[in-house]
Amino acid sequence: MSTPSRRRGWRVCADASRLVGVNPRGSVRACSLAVRACLRSFIDEAGVPSAFVVGLSGGADSLALALTAIDVASRAGVDVVTVTVDHGLRAGSAQEARRVADLAGRLGARALTVAVSVDGPGGPEASAREARIAALREVALREGGPVLLGHTMEDQAETVLLRLARGSGPSSLRAIAPIRRDEDGVTWLRPLLGLRRADTAGACEQVGLTPVEDPTNAIDGPWRAADGSALRRSAVRYGAIPALADALGMDPVPALARTAALCAADDDALNGWARALVAGARERAVSGADAAARAADGSDGMARGTLRDRAQDVAGEAGAEAGEWASSLAVADVVGAPRAVRTRALREAARRGGIRALAGAHVDALDDLVVAWRGQGPIPLPGGAAKRVGRGARALIVFAPHEPA
Repeated sequence: MSTPSRRRGWRVCADASRLVGVNPRGSVRACSLAVRACLRSFIDEAGVPSAFVVGLSGGADSLALALTAIDVASRAGVDVVTVTVDHGLRAGSAQEARRVADLAGRLGARALTVAVSVDGPGGPEASAREARIAALREVALREGGPVLLGHTMEDQAETVLLRLARGSGPSSLRAIAPIRRDEDGVTWLRPLLGLRRADTAGACEQVGLTPVEDPTNAIDGPWRAADGSALRRSAVRYGAIPALADALGMDPVPALARTAALCAADDDALNGWARALVAGARERAVSGADAAARAADGSDGMARGTLRDRAQDVAGEAGAEAGEWASSLAVADVVGAPRAVRTRALREAARRGGIRALAGAHVDALDDLVVAWRGQGPIPLPGGAAKRVGRGARALIVFAPHEPA
């Protein structure tokens, strides 16, 4: 073992580096290269973080991730903080979490365990996931670093199938993103998304680490769907994917992962088109408002009115009513766009108005305000509302969030 060093008061030891070795082979090499590429890319773009935060359940995927992340980060002089979440849903979970954290500490991480309460909506699986994400986000914000998660290509394939079953479009079929940044500043990285579970299991076996087997992941595990059947992801993992392999005579996982990548590229292009429409509409609105204000003031100076005042100035026939809303989109700017672009523009305008989490039915109702206008009234949305105001070329779709109680 190499000589331990100290950084920010925490011991960065090299036990993970001893296990990985200077020139790793086989599955360890595959995991190490994937993690190294991911962390280098992050550092090149965002700079060296205070720490990398690794979600560590103790399963093969997260254990292989923690092993190689500690090795790569310690060589760069960066701390790794592992977070093992105890959901408290089965006997002995607290002791198991401590054992996993102890192992991470021996590998060289600053190992944390976090106990959470799983009592939210959507059943135990969804509630546990939300509680786990919240715990990881809290640590990431405190540590000032990104979160690394151990999802693999199999997780990607399972997610694509689950979303196909719901009738999802490209925005959902892009499935698990290799990198995602939240609005609160947390970055989520998935370095192993291009690898298989055989790689992570092989890496653990290669260095002599024994992963934790979580019975809740089994198809006959203790958690069940509302109708008493197996959890959907477990059913896809142990039933649907093997059945597809038998029926097609091929491994469907790489093809499903490629579907996600293709959908992500298409979705990015459509989103870019939609954002350009929304941005162009806003620029024209502001430009028109400035011209109107200068004419009214008899000067070339910028008016001091708020954005709502500007929207009111250029709304014309929409009049003062439009000024009461937080975001607007001109019907003329989107009515001729393809539906895939038009609905994305409506979602973006709603987001800018403080409204999120729109379901398909909400988007359909918003689109009807553009292409099937029959005088319908305001559309209630999660956390707000939208409606059409004005006539002809000056018609607007306007959005506003509900005032907090």
